[in-house]
Amino acid sequence: MSETAGARRSLAVRVSLLFAALSVIIGTQLPYLPVWLDWAGLGVSEIAVITGLTLIVRVAVTPTIAFAADRVGDHRKFLIGLAWVALAAFVVMAQSRGFWPILAWAIVSSLAWTTILPLTEAVAMRGVKTAGLDYGRMRLWGSLSFIAASFVGGWVVARLGGASAIWLVTAGAALTVAATHGLTRPASEGRSKAVTGPPRLSIRNAAGLLRSRAFLLFLMGAGLTQASHAAFYTFGTLHWRALGLSTAWSGTLWAVSIVAEVALFAYSAAIVRRIGPAQLIVLGAGAAVLRWLIMGLDPVLLVLLPLQTLHALTFGATHVGAIHFIGRGVPEPQAGTAQALYASITGGIATGGVTLMVGPVYAACAGRVYWAMALVATAALLASLALAKPRAQA
Repeated sequence: MSETAGARRSLAVRVSLLFAALSVIIGTQLPYLPVWLDWAGLGVSEIAVITGLTLIVRVAVTPTIAFAADRVGDHRKFLIGLAWVALAAFVVMAQSRGFWPILAWAIVSSLAWTTILPLTEAVAMRGVKTAGLDYGRMRLWGSLSFIAASFVGGWVVARLGGASAIWLVTAGAALTVAATHGLTRPASEGRSKAVTGPPRLSIRNAAGLLRSRAFLLFLMGAGLTQASHAAFYTFGTLHWRALGLSTAWSGTLWAVSIVAEVALFAYSAAIVRRIGPAQLIVLGAGAAVLRWLIMGLDPVLLVLLPLQTLHALTFGATHVGAIHFIGRGVPEPQAGTAQALYASITGGIATGGVTLMVGPVYAACAGRVYWAMALVATAALLASLALAKPRAQA
């Protein structure tokens, strides 16, 4: 193996490990943190507020940190710092009781680990452009890690109770610390920085993107599709338990969705070449409409198992389409800005806003909340269809 090939493989492995570590946090927080919040004595509306606010407060913080990392030109340094903050915040949160202390530490932990995500995506896409790496093949290790985390998490919570859920998330944060320390800066980054100089933090760049019709349609299409998962992410496990499914079966259903997602990621490079990023976002939005309409009927386990495979489209196709849309359609000097705006607006304003809404709706309508998510997905489908028109991307 040549030195260049060895360096490429090393970079791909290290980025894959970081995706995997982050996904331990996601794979335990999404299905089981609400179970811990319920164990801690919080009500349905309080759980929704905590989940929603931790997303919304990202809107200003995530782009600011991402811009700073671009300007300094050392993503690794920022990733390490954020990982340690997330670990410390989860440890303190585990000791907290009551709505306000838990909310405070949930916000701190969320600001830290969710900001790691766009920085990791930026590192991965730089590897795609400069070293010819396959984004999907790196990202799928995160999905496989999610499967393992959800399976193990379901087993642990079923046997040790809801109190154990927060420590599962904390373990993921510890793994993320280790993975960020293992991440090395690509050699090409130093050469690129020497030639071009450090990128500048520019509000003008962000404003220019937000004046672009295509970019706004992209944010609406991809953002609202991801936001339509809000009810599932917040109350999916709790609702399945209310319907009589065991925690272990809930973990299995989460895992089924990610198995399908892994399959899509494994072949995503070929799929993107054949279909195109915008068309993938359309596919994800359309699948989301169908998925949430059926979920609103409280289907039995025999229906839920195949239904969960639609996650490969509702999340996977939408995410791959979004990352490649930015990679193809946004000029390199604005790529960091676009990545941060996508992460903060999609995960903050869109998903956070919808999450705040689902609490009262779920309290009043239980599983029918998924029909509200189908309406959100319909708006996403209309925006993504407009984006896919050739003149919209011109």
